[in-house]
Amino acid sequence: MPKIYFEDFAPGQVRKFGPRRITREEMLAFAADFDPQPMHLDEEGGRASMLGGLAASGLFTCSIAMRMVADGILLRSSSMGANAVEEIRWLAPVRAGDALTLRLTVLDTRRSRSRPDLGFVRMLWEMFDQDGGVVMTLTAPMMFGTRSGPNS
Repeated sequence: MPKIYFEDFAPGQVRKFGPRRITREEMLAFAADFDPQPMHLDEEGGRASMLGGLAASGLFTCSIAMRMVADGILLRSSSMGANAVEEIRWLAPVRAGDALTLRLTVLDTRRSRSRPDLGFVRMLWEMFDQDGGVVMTLTAPMMFGTRSGPNS
């Protein structure tokens, strides 16, 4: 039975996850399979880019954040997925050896008008490196089932 429902979220609520240390091997494996651009595949390609060295794919960084959210909330919740990502910003390169943490802030909540058994929880995801620098932000409305269901 899920433990976290739509009603358990409130604007301003903050949850933190991590740290998660990033390895060169996992960065390279992800890039080889899903984002084979030179700056993600080797040092030379990274140095030749505006990133100034080997850097993780932004999609890899999103995947790490998603894993943190899944382990921290979603797998013990009434999550029904998300219907959008409003914005993603990659603000600084993620390098091998970085220890990433994630802070989720609930921006607002809204019960669905057409489906009273679910609600939207709009969240700001902020990914930080070990020095406190913001490397990524993401804003998305996530869907969660309600405790009370359609007859509330």
